[in-house]
Amino acid sequence: MIGFSRGCFVVISTHIREIGQEIFQAHNHKDNLSSIAISQSLNKAASCGDNCIKIHDLSDLRKMYAIINLDDENKGVDQLAWTDDGQLLAVSTRRASLHVFLTKLPVLGDTCSTRIAYLTSLLEVTIANHVERELPVTVSVEVEPSFIAVGVYHLAVGMNNRAWFYLLGENNVKKLKDAEYLGTVASMHLNSDYAAALFEGKVQLHMIESEGLDAQEERETRLFPADDDKYRILCHALTGDFLIYGTDTGVIRYFYIEDWQYVNEYRHPVSVRKIFPDPNGTRLAFIDEKSDGFVYCPVNDRIYEIPNFSPTIKGILWENWPMDKGVFVAYDDDKAYTYVFHKDAIQGSKIILAGGTEVPFSQKPLLLYNGELTCQTQSGKTNNIYLSTHSFLGDLKDFGPNELAQMLTQTLMLKRFSEAWGICILLNDQSSWNELGKACLHHMEVDFAIRVYRTCGNAGMVMSLEGIKGIEDHNLLAGHLAMFTSNFNLAQDLYLASSRPISALEMRKDLQHWDCALQLAKCLAPDQIPFISREYALQLEFTGDYMNALAHYEKGITGDSKYQEHDEACLAGVAQMCIRMGDIRQGVNQAIKHPSRLLKRDCGAILESMKQFSEAAQLYEKGQYYDKAASVYIRCKNWTKVGELLPHVSSPKIHLQYAKAKEADGRYKEAVVAYENAKQWDSVIRLCLDHLNNPERAVNIVRETQSLDGAKMVARFFLQLGDYGSAIQFLVMSKCNNEAFTLAQQHNKMEIYADIITSESTSNEDYQSIALYFEGEKKHFQAGKFFLLCGQYGRALKHFMKSPSTEDNLAIEMAIETVGQAKDEALKNELIDYLTGENDGMPKDAKYLFRLYMALKQYREAARTAIIIAREEQRSGNYRNAHDVLFSMYSELKTQKIKIPSEMATNLMILHSYILVKTHVKRGDHTKGARMLIRVANNISKFPSHIVPILTSTVIECHRAGLKNSAFTFAAVLMRPENRNKIDLKYKKKIEAMVRHPDKTEAEEPTTACPYCAFQLPECELLCPSCKNNLPYCIATGRHMVRDDWTVCPHCDFPALYSEFKIMLQTENICPMCSERINTVHLKKINDCTQYLKQDDMDS
Repeated sequence: MIGFSRGCFVVISTHIREIGQEIFQAHNHKDNLSSIAISQSLNKAASCGDNCIKIHDLSDLRKMYAIINLDDENKGVDQLAWTDDGQLLAVSTRRASLHVFLTKLPVLGDTCSTRIAYLTSLLEVTIANHVERELPVTVSVEVEPSFIAVGVYHLAVGMNNRAWFYLLGENNVKKLKDAEYLGTVASMHLNSDYAAALFEGKVQLHMIESEGLDAQEERETRLFPADDDKYRILCHALTGDFLIYGTDTGVIRYFYIEDWQYVNEYRHPVSVRKIFPDPNGTRLAFIDEKSDGFVYCPVNDRIYEIPNFSPTIKGILWENWPMDKGVFVAYDDDKAYTYVFHKDAIQGSKIILAGGTEVPFSQKPLLLYNGELTCQTQSGKTNNIYLSTHSFLGDLKDFGPNELAQMLTQTLMLKRFSEAWGICILLNDQSSWNELGKACLHHMEVDFAIRVYRTCGNAGMVMSLEGIKGIEDHNLLAGHLAMFTSNFNLAQDLYLASSRPISALEMRKDLQHWDCALQLAKCLAPDQIPFISREYALQLEFTGDYMNALAHYEKGITGDSKYQEHDEACLAGVAQMCIRMGDIRQGVNQAIKHPSRLLKRDCGAILESMKQFSEAAQLYEKGQYYDKAASVYIRCKNWTKVGELLPHVSSPKIHLQYAKAKEADGRYKEAVVAYENAKQWDSVIRLCLDHLNNPERAVNIVRETQSLDGAKMVARFFLQLGDYGSAIQFLVMSKCNNEAFTLAQQHNKMEIYADIITSESTSNEDYQSIALYFEGEKKHFQAGKFFLLCGQYGRALKHFMKSPSTEDNLAIEMAIETVGQAKDEALKNELIDYLTGENDGMPKDAKYLFRLYMALKQYREAARTAIIIAREEQRSGNYRNAHDVLFSMYSELKTQKIKIPSEMATNLMILHSYILVKTHVKRGDHTKGARMLIRVANNISKFPSHIVPILTSTVIECHRAGLKNSAFTFAAVLMRPENRNKIDLKYKKKIEAMVRHPDKTEAEEPTTACPYCAFQLPECELLCPSCKNNLPYCIATGRHMVRDDWTVCPHCDFPALYSEFKIMLQTENICPMCSERINTVHLKKINDCTQYLKQDDMDS
């Protein structure tokens, strides 16, 4: 560093790599620069000139630390220099004066709970409590102090062997007294009543205010140690209840002020340099002469080493925030290290290092509260810094997942579970919740862990924790939690130290740690050893350690009848292990004696794998595993034993092996039985044909099994016998159609081949070959049939039309089916010309034309044809046939949703009325019969073949029903010349008498409501005069339908009056319209008949 008289200030590097390089330059003074000086202890440089002093910080030369102006020195400044400690800076002037400046205050301060007292000038102390937001109080002192102590109500300052005490009031500070001690005071501590001063290896404890107190004289003051104690006190501390001090012999002693006696003592191997109790005095951190740190708990007299403890540590501060009792920081000149004392952890109490925080230069930490470190600066002020381990205390919403994950780790180390919960909510990550849950288990926070696992949906863990949360035994609870975290060795140790050590055994059993379980059972539950031995043996057997498995199976045998099932399992294990170890005789004997079939099977399998076939088969047989036994006997070629076992054997493979052996020996009957059991039907057929001369059985087997190879063998057999028909049949069955066709052709057996082939799934080529054959033979019907099967509809139709007529006219039926399948207009016209006689002048029955239209789904043409057919049937007097033709056509049109021709509907109604007459008369209901006959007689022209009989029946029934006028009317018609001579003689005179002596009295026909418009009209009238609608009629009575008595036939869907139809079905259980059987149970009354009326509107 070089200063020039013109005011320039230059810094030159002396570093080996940049030696001689200028790293900083400043024009500090305008006119001249007279001197420069450096203080390494302060890390500052000063220059003087132009009546001012300028100070730079060596860590950042560009930053001006301070400027001091000397306005009174008009002749200028001369030289300046620092003291060695840098506390004073002296400047001489050309006017022969000397100025001395204080550069830093002594860093003196003390705390009591959250209250701090610190030196703000050489003669001023400030007391502040930022946590409780109290206003700072300044105290002016008489001398520059070398120590400061603050208590609940007092402040003490002092130097050398004197101390001044001040009473801290609410608004003012009052000086109480001063005190002199027997030596220079090194440090002092206060509580509410007492002061403790350390000087020359001794501590004097005395009351601060003894006047006015009724204190015993011996309790006013005491000097430690006593005269007979040969040690020096190196450090001390004072809490609300205790005076604690450490000595050069390593003794830490607790003096209880209330009882005025020692209550605790701990002996450390080396001397104790510094002690730092927590606010309650229940934990004490101390530093020994090796600069190692420890935490001592006087409650249980346990000592815990502080890990990673730096030898440069100057002091320790405990956390004053009441919720963080186990946190403390250890600090040196550069850094503060955060430690956490985990008292209630499943591994036991321990201390962990949570992290470190940089401390600004020359600042001394005084107070730690909720992660905020209050430091005293050299300038007499305080500075607050936040520990890096408490970064989660701010607003977390602006942080990303990585930062939040780090904060979660911090909270878990500090046991700040509530803050960790908030971070987990922000992260919304299953792994974070699991991490929090594990931490809660680690610190034995069972209730909080239940809350965490319930949130993340781990029902199993919640139920497990609910089951243990009431346990008071600390070790037992910790053992359960260690088990939940898979730390099984620790769990075992904790269980064994608990009031229920058997839990360790239960855990090892559940984990199948059988070796550990056995060791534990020897001490905890000897009666469990046999059962654990068995389980251990099973595990050893699985891993292949058969020798040890055998030993443990033998240990597992109890010999107690209560545990018979267990003993049997152990004996089974002994048998298996003996076999595996090579002691086959012993193992087999054990297995045979044992009642278990499964054991015999398993031992047999082991022996089989060892190629001990004879013993394996023996065990299989004893265990009734006959298939396996027979299989092993076959491997031994022991056919005698195989034969004995065959009735019990179900495996086809074994029967087949046995059958082949017997066939080779020429014992064909036994071979056939075995082949049958093996389901080898081709071999059975072969033996029946070749060796046993039993073709009937072979044929039956082929028919039952449909075996192709078997059919070929049977066909070959019949061919050798000359039975060509049977040979053809079996050739077709074996799918050898070409050979069968050739054989049928050669021996004129084509009809047989054709009959067989139509029942099989055959190709078009085969059908065509047969059709061509019949075509050549002029067998038109057969030719047409097979042309139809192969899809050649034109040729099929020609042959059907050439086919000679038969009584059943099957050829015409087949021609209609051909055209129906072909759907070809030309073929249709050709067949229509044939049926109508256009070609040969011989028209065929109209029913075939009707069937053609039906096959072609030309329902309107079919309907017209049906009407014609029905008319012809009516003319011929076949009224039932006419009714059935019209009904079937009516139903088909209705299904196809085609409008019903009115002529068809009318004719069907008249014919149905005629058919109902017989039913009514048979039941003795002459009125209904007469009404239907009147309807028929009014349309007598539709019944030309039976005019007179119908009119005669009408007259008779009307007379019986009391309808005298109607009887007279139709009797008069019968008396007409064209009808008179045709009347049956037994009725003729009676009818003549009716006409000669007419009686025209007749009751009016009852009326019912029209279902459409509710107009009252005669019940047999089917045309409403009001709404002009054709009314639906009842198929049971012939009357028109009414709304409130409606039902339909379950089969043909024709309407009927519910009450009348039900009465009819009691005697007649068939529908008069469709002739289908009806059960009364299936008849349902319909409350809303609107859809049927709409349908009738469409039909009409």
